[in-house]
Amino acid sequence: MTKLSVNINKIATLRNSRGGNTPDLLKVATDVQRFGAEGITIHPRPDERHIRYQDAYDLKPIVTTEYNIEGNPIPKFVDMVLAIQPTQVTLVPDAVDAVTSNAGWDTIKHVSFLKEVIQEFKRNDIRTSIFVDPDIAMVEGAKATGADRIELYTEMFAEEFKKGNKEAVEPYTICAEKAIELGIGINAGHDLSLDNIKFFKENVPQLLEVSIGHALICEALYLGIENVINMYLHRLK
Repeated sequence: MTKLSVNINKIATLRNSRGGNTPDLLKVATDVQRFGAEGITIHPRPDERHIRYQDAYDLKPIVTTEYNIEGNPIPKFVDMVLAIQPTQVTLVPDAVDAVTSNAGWDTIKHVSFLKEVIQEFKRNDIRTSIFVDPDIAMVEGAKATGADRIELYTEMFAEEFKKGNKEAVEPYTICAEKAIELGIGINAGHDLSLDNIKFFKENVPQLLEVSIGHALICEALYLGIENVINMYLHRLK
């Protein structure tokens, strides 16, 4: 079964919009796990517009499943991850002013930098994942960095799937097969939803984990967060 890691950035966005502590991020993280999620994902950015760096520390004792911290490995981020030692760190090349992640790493161009950062995390027993586009060359480059896993950037698939183009999953299938051949684990995320997750799971072999935030929280506005989490778990079986 593919694990579901719930990204709680949107909860922090809602909290920050009014100040104070409503909704309570730590309580939501606790409840999400109680409802069946197998991991919690956060993606702190330098401007702390949703998840704050302090949240990352506060969540450490709360997350009893898998703790996945995503972000661009600037020095402050690296220091935070080394201090917290989550289950997994996912390296994402997002610009400081990016609204959301919009591209994967060029793992060939940045191989030396990524290798150095990944070695430091692995010395501290932190599983590493690299956010990549569905491009075989980038998967092969990820192998050269020493990363344990890749996270396939799925926005292109999600956009095409909405248009009825199911063939858009093919690059992801091919990249997953290459990753399996190279001995790299496969994660995926970005714009996956209740509408497309089952099809994606069925067509991407050995998918270990999906990280879902924006769609899940939007769906929960209508269906309730406990119900939505269980709907995802059912589709991922």
